Amino acid sequence: MTSSPRRTLVLASASPARLGLLQQAGFDPRVVVSGVDEEAITAPSPAELARVLAEAKATAVADGGLLDGGELVVGCDSVLDLDGHALGKPKDAAEATERWRAMRGRTGVLRTGHCVIDTRAGRRRSRTASTTVRFGSPDDAEVADYVASGEPLHVAGAFTLDGRSAPFIEGIDGDPGNVIGLSLPLLRALLAELDIRITALWT
Repeated sequence: MTSSPRRTLVLASASPARLGLLQQAGFDPRVVVSGVDEEAITAPSPAELARVLAEAKATAVADGGLLDGGELVVGCDSVLDLDGHALGKPKDAAEATERWRAMRGRTGVLRTGHCVIDTRAGRRRSRTASTTVRFGSPDDAEVADYVASGEPLHVAGAFTLDGRSAPFIEGIDGDPGNVIGLSLPLLRALLAELDIRITALWT
């Protein structure tokens, strides 16, 4: 596997949570926002939608003319799969409230699509990671307070594992990073398929 020289990692996402995960794991990625219109993209299932969105974001950045050449572009996108329906960020406070009333006491699956493009070799790999989420049962007042915080309007599924909604998550089955927005084990696997050792990207 390639171990040197060090490659530049580019995150094709505006998500501070994804950036934070990468930084905590020893990376110093450059952030380039894709500008992809997520509402214009459809797919037959939530898992497929997450993957297609991730591919669209990574491709837009890789082909956008803002890179120097040779970078590794990582695109991600998350949706909550609830009863086979893909739920992204709620449009407004009313939708976030309705969403939480529907989710409480139930189980959903957080699907995060990942796409890695090696712009030097012209190769790419993509896959979706899935983590089961068991929601608690916040009462109406707690839901109202959470929605009023504004947080659910900025995260897929109207919740996040590392924010104000954490007390309302009873547990998960799978990779917690995937719920936050990026699965580091899957990123390692995709890089390995491109003959790149993840430790070679540490700063």
